[in-house]
This record gives sequence, C-alpha cells and structure tokens, in this order.
Amino acid sequence: MKLIKRLIQGIFAHLDLPLFMIVMALMGIGLMSIYSATASDGFWKLDRQLINIAASTVVMFAVARTPPQTLMRFAVPLYLLGLVLLIAVALFGIVVNGSRRWISLGVMRIQPSEIMKIAMPLMLAWYFQKHESMLRGKHFFVAGIILLLPIALVLKQPDLGTSLLIGAAGFFVIFFAGLPWKVMLGMGAAFGAAMPMMWSMMHDYQRRRVLTLLDPSSDPLGAGYHIIQSTIAIGSGGGLGKGYLNGTQTHLEFIPEKHTDFIFAVFSEEWGLLGNGVLLVLFTLLIGRGLMIAAAAPTLFSRLLAGALTLVFFIYAFVNMGMVSGILPVVGVPLPFISYGGTALVTLMLGVGILMSIHTHRMLVKK
Repeated sequence: MKLIKRLIQGIFAHLDLPLFMIVMALMGIGLMSIYSATASDGFWKLDRQLINIAASTVVMFAVARTPPQTLMRFAVPLYLLGLVLLIAVALFGIVVNGSRRWISLGVMRIQPSEIMKIAMPLMLAWYFQKHESMLRGKHFFVAGIILLLPIALVLKQPDLGTSLLIGAAGFFVIFFAGLPWKVMLGMGAAFGAAMPMMWSMMHDYQRRRVLTLLDPSSDPLGAGYHIIQSTIAIGSGGGLGKGYLNGTQTHLEFIPEKHTDFIFAVFSEEWGLLGNGVLLVLFTLLIGRGLMIAAAAPTLFSRLLAGALTLVFFIYAFVNMGMVSGILPVVGVPLPFISYGGTALVTLMLGVGILMSIHTHRMLVKK
C-alpha cells in the first residue's frame, strides 16, 4: 500500500490542480459534443477520442515531471528536426486533397508542422534566455528569421491555419521578450503595404475564403456553405439552446466538419448563449491560469514559454470561434480540447504539461 501511495503521490506531485480541472472540463464538453455530432455513425469516434485523451494525458503527466532546464536542452534539436521534416514534406510528402502536409513512416503518417507549434516557442525562448544580458535589435532580427523559416515552409504546403498558429506562438515570445512598439508599428505598416502582393500570392481557395467572409451569400452552395450553415446553427440555439442531442442543423447533416473544425456550431445550437457563456468562462480561466504561471516563473525562458503557450490557447479558441461565427475566414483551426482529433490534442496537452512543469518546478529552477 505504501508503494502504491508513493507512486500515486509521485504521479500527481507535478500536477497543477486548477489547470488540470479546467482542461478536464473542456475535454468533457468535447466528448459530449463529439458524441452528439457523430451519434448517427455509432460510438467509434467517441471511443477513438477517449483513446486520444488518454494518450495525450499521459504525455501531459510525463512533460509535467520534466524540469524546465531539461526542456530547454530539447529546444534546438527539436526545432532543427522540425525544419528537416518540413523540408522532407516539401520534397517527398504525401498529397491529400491538394495539400502536401504529411510524411509516411510506413505504419503511420505524421504531420511535421504540428511539431513546430511547440518547437517554435521553445526555440525562441531558449534564444532569448541565451542572450538575456545583452539583448539588442539584432537579436530580434535573428528571432524573426528563426520564426519565418518554418512559416514559409508550412505556407508552401499550403496550410494557412497551422502557419497562423506557429506564427502566433513565435510572435508572442518575441513580444514578451521586449519587442519595441516602434518595430511593431513598422511591421504593421509593412504588412498593410504588402497586402496587395500577398493577395496575388494567395491560392485560389484562400482568396475565395476571404471573399466569402465578406459576402457568404455570393456562393451559398459552395465556398459560403460552411459559414451560412454554422451561423444558422449558432443563431437557432437562442438563449438556452435546443437541448442536448436535439440540434436540427447537426442531426440533419447541414453542418460540415461538425465533429472537428465546426464543433462550436454543434455546441452552440444545443446549449445556446448560456452554454457559450460557460465555455467562454472556462477558456478565460484557462488563459488566466496560464498567465499567472507565466508571471510567477523564475527565469526568462520559463516566462516567455509559459506566456506564449497560454496565448496560443487563446488564438486557437478565438480563431475557431471567429471562423465558425462568420467574423474570420475559414482556416481549419480546431477548437482546443473540444474538437475531435489526436495530433492537435497531443500538441495542446504537451503545452499544458509544459505549463505544469514551469509551475511545479519554479522553486527548483536556478537563475
């Protein structure tokens, strides 16, 4: 009994209970919504998502036990591995639905761009930690190059959603490191000036998404179908929703990708504004807890990493809810901890594990 008790204590010693409870609540909502969205197909997707949750939770516990100093040693190798794999995707990747995003390893396929969602903030946090005592403008320039290399490779696939998340993760690290406001204003002006050129470089389907955002009714059975049906579902939920398993848009198969990218529409139709309020409170608590961990972190590496990962959770939720609600273009970003899928969930729980590691090891980290 003592051995079992000691083992359990060892497993949960590096668990941040508030963060864990928030994440479990979100994944519980996700399981309910996935079952509702896929009830007509049987239980196999629900069963698979339970396996995804179990596997990603094991990853979270393993990473939470890993000290931040050890995580820092993985920063450069993981970033370089990610770059090599992205180059391999460009050369030898598998094409699915017109996108070259995967590499076949025989028994399985991997999407290397997912590695960069964690490798990017790790790498930049390590870089700024290394130059903490003498940060100059050149260091922010080098950080920008480090950030732009994988983004360019991911955009080439093309994968706008993942490149957005990688870019956000890296930008938040650079911002928290002390990026001057003048530089940010200059970047904003340069971005605005480059928009005509960027428009000409976009793929046809990407341009259609932007135009559809402005006027979904221009192509109601094509590019505008997703947004029109999801906004109908959200609006029809009203204040209290239609009730669990009673969503007509959902169960009459009007909502596309209803268990993945558009699961927020399923939830909104069944639970209404009240349910959405609960969901927003949970995401707010998640972000607040992450920022508290970042503020209490003892080293620059830990602060930058925790802050960036926390705001990436915000970007995930904001972009998904925005695109499903029709205020942002459809870019294929899942709703964190709720959408069906294994790769994205493992990446998210890896981020949660890093936050827990930073929090529970904060007294042991030497400056």
